Amino acid sequence: MYNRLDKVVDTSGGANQIKVRAYNERLVLSLVRRHGNLPKSEIARKTGLSAQTASVIMRSLESEGLLLRGTPQRGKVGQPSVPMSLNPEGVFSIGLKIGRRSAELILVDFLGDRQKAIHKNYHYPLPHEILEFARSGLEELFASLKPEQEKNVAGIGISLPFELWNWAEKVGAPKGEMDLWKDYDFANEFKAITDLPIFIQNDATSACGAELIFGRGSEFSDFVYFFIGTFIGGGIVLNHSIYSGRTGTAGAIGPMPALEKNGDVTQLIDLASIYQLENRLKEKDIDPSPLWLNQNEWLGFEEELESWIGTTARHLAIAIASCCSVIDFEAIIIDGGFPFNVREAIVNKTKAEFEKLDLQGIIEPVILEGVVGSAARALGGASLPLFNRYLLDQNILFKEMS
Repeated sequence: MYNRLDKVVDTSGGANQIKVRAYNERLVLSLVRRHGNLPKSEIARKTGLSAQTASVIMRSLESEGLLLRGTPQRGKVGQPSVPMSLNPEGVFSIGLKIGRRSAELILVDFLGDRQKAIHKNYHYPLPHEILEFARSGLEELFASLKPEQEKNVAGIGISLPFELWNWAEKVGAPKGEMDLWKDYDFANEFKAITDLPIFIQNDATSACGAELIFGRGSEFSDFVYFFIGTFIGGGIVLNHSIYSGRTGTAGAIGPMPALEKNGDVTQLIDLASIYQLENRLKEKDIDPSPLWLNQNEWLGFEEELESWIGTTARHLAIAIASCCSVIDFEAIIIDGGFPFNVREAIVNKTKAEFEKLDLQGIIEPVILEGVVGSAARALGGASLPLFNRYLLDQNILFKEMS
């Protein structure tokens, strides 16, 4: 496996001439990514760079294989305008999602389009099994690339729940089995199977990042993101950028207090997660494996599914009101590891439940579906190397454009 070394580098730690030029390159690439394609004149106008500087940067990025020259667009006067776009094969990135019930390894191009995906289902994750899945999966992913493409892989982003051992009881793991994660340095062990740069992020935060970058997130400056997986999680976006808070746990969503039917206080994670539906199916001797094996269609348990959607929506509505009583978010985006029709039903039911609440003093947000879907966590992980080496943080980008 190979590791490409580019001049588009991390810009932290000083403002010498090389660093400034790298920043401007990132700015150009980020603007082109956001708009699909842009001519030199538009790049200069949006960035404030001189026409000459913009031209030099774009020629350099084109020679590096990061930008592609489009067909000249002729206007009424002057030279024809030449749109530039990202070269999909200019950079590749890999994302590894480690979930409570499944793992996924994906290869994406510079546009974030998935080129190949590999899945593994299990009852609960164990570190040595995940590492073996990653090792064999990486071999398969690289085998799908041409030799000249291998050197363009920017790195691997790993998306996983923090403190996995705390979820052993809820996922039904034998006592002590998942304690292996406590002292397991996964990142260090991972380095033994690849020389690519490795980045690690919480799985729900990664999913939020995927929606922000590749989904509907760019439409709003501030929103709350709910991702309903085995356990519900989420994220917060403020000023076009993920807000992780003082300890990195802001927007976790799952620990939010919630009321059970009997009035006992519990957490949202125990009332609006897929594992609750799994438990309902088990209680009625219905095979729950389709929840993890088929994320395109859930059939054979319609009554239980409808009941779970209703319960989930009621608690989501209350959680949304709680969030919006603190910050007047523009939007609420809901996604998860389920079929599209289930996502649509949850969102519609949540809207109806939200309208039943006493909303006096709350600025109502728009509640809508995410568009990334079940691959959000892996895709968010894959975006980490791209932003580390080639692109600007959304918040910085929008400031430059304002």
